[in-house]
Amino acid sequence: MDKVTAPSVKAAKGGDKLRMVTAYDAPSARIADRAGADIILVGDSVANVVLGYESTPEVTMDAMIHHTAAVTRAAPRALVVGDMPWMSYHVTTEDSVRNAARFIREGGAGAVKLEGGAKRVPTIRAILDAEIPVMGHIGLTPQSVHAMGGYKVQGRGLESAYALMADARALAEAGVFSIVLEGVPDVVAEMITAEIDVPTIGIGAGRGCDGQVLVFHDVLGLHDRRLAKFVRKYAELADVAVAALEEFFADVRSGAFPADDETYHLPAEVAEALRAGEGSSGE
Repeated sequence: MDKVTAPSVKAAKGGDKLRMVTAYDAPSARIADRAGADIILVGDSVANVVLGYESTPEVTMDAMIHHTAAVTRAAPRALVVGDMPWMSYHVTTEDSVRNAARFIREGGAGAVKLEGGAKRVPTIRAILDAEIPVMGHIGLTPQSVHAMGGYKVQGRGLESAYALMADARALAEAGVFSIVLEGVPDVVAEMITAEIDVPTIGIGAGRGCDGQVLVFHDVLGLHDRRLAKFVRKYAELADVAVAALEEFFADVRSGAFPADDETYHLPAEVAEALRAGEGSSGE
């Protein structure tokens, strides 16, 4: 199958639902790609999912480039999108473009994602002028958690719903190839999806979007942190992993590991001579 690109994602508007998931390293990227992901997002959620931080604003550009490069080295068919971290595009236009370019040049990504609505349009246009595809992200934007007063659903009121719709129109008109809608009531997401000509990818935004995204570790049950309402776990791999390690550790203690067929052996005559001390430098 052909490599997924930003133009092919945009062209998928109104067609088969787009399948997007996060990944932060080569093994998870290979798993996501084998499962049929259209888009792999190297999300700034790596901050709290993998690196142990409390929130996404704590992750740095260097860390994001490091993880993006790890994902792209897996050479997935899926489009790899690098998530621009906090304060990497809130600076001058020149620095914002330079930071976006690092995701392409050093990280090997095919596009970048940044959060925010109409106020981000000048930055988005500058990045697009540098021939770098941009994915938008509106609604609940985790990098703005302090300004929002927490992780709260956005667009619940009439005025805020219209503001989200205006933001979506502004991003689409600016030239983004898709928009993530996070933490948005389903009716608002449906109206945005129907109005704009680029795909919407929902996370906590109902069924009406052109695609859906979740965090890799959430889908697979790879941790025990509290999950958002919109997350569905499809496996409990953390429990499977703990059970496997417990069995390994028990075999280590009992001497059952390594077994004979997991051990390298010398030819019998060499082993016998070695034990007898034959051919040693002391003879």
